Amino acid sequence: MTAKHFPDIDFGSYHEQELPQLLAGGRGQLAAGAARGLKPLAIRIGDRAFTYLISADQIDIREGQELAETVIELRPEHWSDLVNDLESAPGLIYNNLLVSSEGDKFQFMRWEPALRALYRGIPPYEAAMAELSDRHGNDLALDAEFHLTDRDEDMADFLEAAGYLLIKSVFSPAELEVFREQSELLRADARPGDNISWWGKDREGETVVTRVLKAANQPAFRGLYEDERIARLGALPPYDLHPWGEGRVDGVTVVFKNSGMVEGLSDLPWHRDCGMGGHAITCPQTVLSIYLYDASPELGPLLFLPGSHRACIGFFDPDEAGAPQGVTVAAKAGDVTLHYSDVMHAAPSPTAAQGPYRQSVLLNFAPQYEQHRGGRHYNDVLLENSEDGQVEHMRKKAR
Repeated sequence: MTAKHFPDIDFGSYHEQELPQLLAGGRGQLAAGAARGLKPLAIRIGDRAFTYLISADQIDIREGQELAETVIELRPEHWSDLVNDLESAPGLIYNNLLVSSEGDKFQFMRWEPALRALYRGIPPYEAAMAELSDRHGNDLALDAEFHLTDRDEDMADFLEAAGYLLIKSVFSPAELEVFREQSELLRADARPGDNISWWGKDREGETVVTRVLKAANQPAFRGLYEDERIARLGALPPYDLHPWGEGRVDGVTVVFKNSGMVEGLSDLPWHRDCGMGGHAITCPQTVLSIYLYDASPELGPLLFLPGSHRACIGFFDPDEAGAPQGVTVAAKAGDVTLHYSDVMHAAPSPTAAQGPYRQSVLLNFAPQYEQHRGGRHYNDVLLENSEDGQVEHMRKKAR
């Protein structure tokens, strides 16, 4: 496996020469749409800093940091990786890669879509992007359901347009019973701080497991990539993607939803799976979820923002004023969803007093790549410096 080459970028000359050309070519207006309401941000390397601010529906770049309310100091290599879409604002914060910071680091995370629009030309997400059509020009029903009897080209067409896909009744009740039994064995064997499970606390103060990474230890999960139904669905995207199972600790994972969570990363806000870094080399990739129990709003829903894999959009809470609402997939036990890792999705808390809450078995299909930091998986940083396996929430980590 050969790692892709990404050029080192000179901080000073980029801001003095290349970035003004990009701004004049339309990137400024593009980025301003993603930066509305944000406060000036300065990025500093060594003794030089440049401030990003909005001016008349345009991004204005000023040398210095006097006008900035948040100042982020980076090493040259990490800033180059940010421009090349190898690093992300949350990834830099979670990995403790900031040299220093002044002001609210969460503003750096808020600026990420505008920075990606500036650096990469990725448009900010707009509500009109959810008005989708198929390859024949017909409007797509965003809550469409498919079955294994449907044609592959129709399923692939919907996945490519929307970024997600729901396939009904893939696994039988008898298969689900085996999956449930073995997922409970995984839950029982998990221990806080084992580095192969995620944990949190509920409002009663009880520590509960939210995710187990090494699900392939159980025989029913170990062979899922060879299942002809999984292999068929994994081959739908028109990209060179490979099963993630071989030799990977997290080749198959199990997610456990719990109610009333107050600590740990369980109820996920809107996010992309490549949000901790690596987008330029890991995407496109897909995540396939097998539902062991229903995924209703009462039992633990999964929401998608249609078409968002073709745009950039930052962190926000589902109940935030003016936030996009997305589509709740009506997944039942035995159903499967497939989604691109860079489509925005969220997993809010269940509202029902009793379960069984949603449990999902997750598999990945990805390009062959080498992590640019040399680690196992970009999300591993979420467990670093955590003795009890609890993942610190983005807001808390940033602030």
